[in-house]
Amino acid sequence: MKLASLKDGSPDGRLHIVSRDLTRAIPAPGVATLQQLMEDWEALAPALIEDYGRLNDGALAEAIPFDPAEAMAPMPRAWQWLDGSAFDSHGDLMDTVLGIKKEKTGRPLMYQGVSDRFLGPKEIATFPSEGDDIDFEGEFGVITDRVPLGTAPDAAMRHIRLLVQINDWSLRRLAPIEMKTGFGWVQAKPPCSMAPVAVTPDELGGSWHDGRIDLNLVVHWNGKQFGAANGAAMSCGFHDLVAHAAYSRHLVAGTVIGSGTVSNKTYREVGSSCIAERRGIEIIDQGAPKTAFMRFGDTVRMEARLPDGQVLFGAIEQQIAKA
Repeated sequence: MKLASLKDGSPDGRLHIVSRDLTRAIPAPGVATLQQLMEDWEALAPALIEDYGRLNDGALAEAIPFDPAEAMAPMPRAWQWLDGSAFDSHGDLMDTVLGIKKEKTGRPLMYQGVSDRFLGPKEIATFPSEGDDIDFEGEFGVITDRVPLGTAPDAAMRHIRLLVQINDWSLRRLAPIEMKTGFGWVQAKPPCSMAPVAVTPDELGGSWHDGRIDLNLVVHWNGKQFGAANGAAMSCGFHDLVAHAAYSRHLVAGTVIGSGTVSNKTYREVGSSCIAERRGIEIIDQGAPKTAFMRFGDTVRMEARLPDGQVLFGAIEQQIAKA
């Protein structure tokens, strides 16, 4: 099933079921918002799945054209947003560049970020200053139902209800300043963006396995391809990240958990999902970074497709501007 939240003047939008080819949509009957669905998934989802099948069969005359420009983030605001860093190639590269030596503990890395607002897929992203070194970060993510405290990884798989595509904006100049305080990020991590459509894991077929999204995340910056890293290279799956987060707390329904920057060991060949990684490669290979960070007016586009070429989540297509 594919779901989107379309603009209706409210903070959470109106939940819609979207056809597999992303051309048609209908309001989700009896369910106003995605948060409502997540809180009572077992009771509400079966009827929506049935309507999804009828929508794909062309049996619903009331269907409207689906316009991504009218889409908010599928989850416009969430009770909780937790972002991991599950791609070792990215973490190891950045540690090398920054001269950081971390003890290998086997524990997933995770921080808690802004959850009260996710930007829509075509929403202009505004920032205080170009001098803060504005960077995009292409990620995949999951949305869970309620996860009990102490849930084990195998059991956590059952709580992953939806998959999403995320742009985790970062202000790179501010990140090391905040890290040195010993507390977490605040200024360096403004609200993230989401692609227009959230999908159930079965929509991926064999491209969803071991709690990982085995698809390339294709990133374009100002119209030029910047990277196409594959999501299967996570050092731990999403079910491991969910279990890690639930170790000492119940996760509320609608919790969003991110993978961290999608990255592969072959980043020199496949490219990167963020500018910081490209600059890290340049430092190692050339002694200094050559690629500048974003400027106001720049655009970024992110999209993942299934092996048959079908677009999965729709595209994030954003321009940045001064706040």
